[in-house]
Amino acid sequence: MVSLLLAIIYLAFISLGLPDSLLGASWPIMHKELSVPLSYAGMLSMIISGGTIISSIFSDALTRKLGTGLVTAISVLLTACALFGFSISNSFVILCILGIPYGLGAGTIDAALNNYVALHYSSRHMSWLHCFWGVGASVSPYIMGYALSSGLGWRNGYGIISVIQIVLTIILFLSLPLWQKRTTSQTGGEASAGPLGLMATLKLQGVITVLLIFFSYCAFESTAGLWISSYLVENRGMAGESAAIFGSLFYLGITIGRFVCGFITNQFGDKAMIRIGSFIMLLGVIFILIPLNTSITALIGIIIIGLGAAPVYPSLIHATPNHFGKENSQAIIGIQMASAYIGTTLMPPLFGLLAEHISIALYPIYLLLFLILMIVFSEKLNKVVAK
Repeated sequence: MVSLLLAIIYLAFISLGLPDSLLGASWPIMHKELSVPLSYAGMLSMIISGGTIISSIFSDALTRKLGTGLVTAISVLLTACALFGFSISNSFVILCILGIPYGLGAGTIDAALNNYVALHYSSRHMSWLHCFWGVGASVSPYIMGYALSSGLGWRNGYGIISVIQIVLTIILFLSLPLWQKRTTSQTGGEASAGPLGLMATLKLQGVITVLLIFFSYCAFESTAGLWISSYLVENRGMAGESAAIFGSLFYLGITIGRFVCGFITNQFGDKAMIRIGSFIMLLGVIFILIPLNTSITALIGIIIIGLGAAPVYPSLIHATPNHFGKENSQAIIGIQMASAYIGTTLMPPLFGLLAEHISIALYPIYLLLFLILMIVFSEKLNKVVAK
């Protein structure tokens, strides 16, 4: 029964990744049909991210009241309905309205599932589960690409993903007894106390520091992924088609890295995996900084960065119950997710402004800044939790 539940959680992580890359894959066609500027993708993305941040903050109270299984099932249903709405929408305003449940569903499931796995499973499964998120995030653009290339259109692309999400929702609702048995058979913080509340959570020793770690890491990762292709074209003279292909190697590096890390993370532990990943990320940034008139060093660097980033996020989440106690982990993971999404939402556009008004050559310097912040705050947290 436990292995069956774990398989369902893996499916849920694929479900979590499916909607995340759809907008970027479909927007070049969507905005033309909707007769809105290309830049409106940023507005829609921020609405989705806003919903995700809000639901992450309140995930503790919801999960304690309803349980992880029911919260997960409802969240996937919410995103499935939003995706179906996208598939029949002819208005950008309607898409913005649908972006609210789109984001609310994503934030709640992210925080609830990550806390459940951190409490009940080893760091190996945390790494592999985040690898499966990458599978979902990688598969959906291919589905959208198939829909566009075969003449089905972007609406049918969203429709196909919504059907997959509906099937996963049914599986999750049918699996609810498994979640309840797993929760009642083990001690943990999921239902042991009332919700902390945001202010009480922020007052816990080390919480502000860990929020800064998540903010810095996600600012680094999202900026690295979003701007690498533009950097290769504008600063290294690579052709746009080639840059798009090589840019995807960053995410491939993360996905492969998380799969490999699953075999070693139990032996090394979360703290060591974060340090190893940080060192490898630093090595990758140094490769990009090498001032040679070639794109080879930058390509090597971005692959190294992806491999280094692989263990950091899963290990940070998995360490949360040990750092702050099982009874506090749901509340803290919720606001960690919120801090992560704030970094993801705000910092890549800020670099876009710097690239436009100063130079895109600042790309590795910008990454280095957030990497140094992440390392400094991570070491600070290690000292706090060791007391």
